[in-house]
Amino acid sequence: MSLLHELTEKALALNIPLSVQLDLTYRCNERCVHCYLDHDDHGEMTTVEIKHLLDELADAGVFVLSLSGGEIFLRKDFFEILEYARLQKQFCVKLKTNAIMIREREAARLREIGVESIQISIYSHRPEVHDGITLVPGSLRRSIDAARFLKSQGLRVIFANVLMEQNVQDYPGVRALAEELGLECTLDPTVTPMMDGDRSILHLGVGNETLRRVFRDQALVGDEDEFCAIPAPGDENSLSALPCSAGHTACYVSPYGDVFPCVQFPLPTGNVRKQKFLEIWRHSEEMNDVRSIRLKDLTTCTSCAHVGSCTRCPGLAYMEGNMRGPSSQDCEKSFARTGVPSANMLAKKRLAQNLVQIRALPTSPIVSPTGALA
Repeated sequence: MSLLHELTEKALALNIPLSVQLDLTYRCNERCVHCYLDHDDHGEMTTVEIKHLLDELADAGVFVLSLSGGEIFLRKDFFEILEYARLQKQFCVKLKTNAIMIREREAARLREIGVESIQISIYSHRPEVHDGITLVPGSLRRSIDAARFLKSQGLRVIFANVLMEQNVQDYPGVRALAEELGLECTLDPTVTPMMDGDRSILHLGVGNETLRRVFRDQALVGDEDEFCAIPAPGDENSLSALPCSAGHTACYVSPYGDVFPCVQFPLPTGNVRKQKFLEIWRHSEEMNDVRSIRLKDLTTCTSCAHVGSCTRCPGLAYMEGNMRGPSSQDCEKSFARTGVPSANMLAKKRLAQNLVQIRALPTSPIVSPTGALA
């Protein structure tokens, strides 16, 4: 058992929030076409408020702290916050940034303070594609220059590549670039709805046939036959499992102090400007409702062949209308991976067929009480 797995098991048993993502700001110097955030500032927490929150997170037992945004370097107090989190509170700190504001001085300070990793969003190895997504000319060059220098400082750098129709053909190039620079690279085919529930940006996501080809790329999945195997029915153990770590060992705090189970699960559970963090974590009715869910409690999904292997996100299901229901995006991933439709997809197909049949029925004339045709 790895140390992290052992820590997670103990945190789960003791109801400790092992990992927290804190967004310092929603303001950003890029305007990525798929971004799910409102970039206006509606009253971010002050430096004093954030330091007080960090005190509470440390007291609650938080070990991993991810600082994200928006763009974290837009906060003039960023390094003051980072130093307090790392040097005073001893968090294991991970950063998420586009890195276009990082120069030699910033990189040197990050090295001195000591962060666990720096995740940089790279959408393509081609400037015209990457810059076309960020809507900032020169952003790829600046991000790559920063990544190269951060690596030279001995820092761990990770490329995060979100797949969309306009860049899906470029993921091999991004992976090759990461390898050339000696960096890690992650791939995510999920475009997330807006935090307010607006799903209009989902059209940017890759289609089923494209995703199917990606899932059969042996450079990504290794053994294709094993990865794309026909799913087996869920057993008692899998049906009693937790859907994910959201609300169990992890949560998310917005720049305004709102606490959610996850950044992809915008169910309000409390606000640290009004309540203590630990009070929200332990006693929020909404947070405890999330914790009560097991796979066997899900509507539709318990009868699905994919229940034991699906990557179902309860947050995406929540934004679709029911956190105990299916996530259509994850249903589509399972179908692309195996070719086996999910229970949710089959139910939607039956509903569509029934509607077609109903519309095809002849309509009877309406007769008024007097016997005349209406």
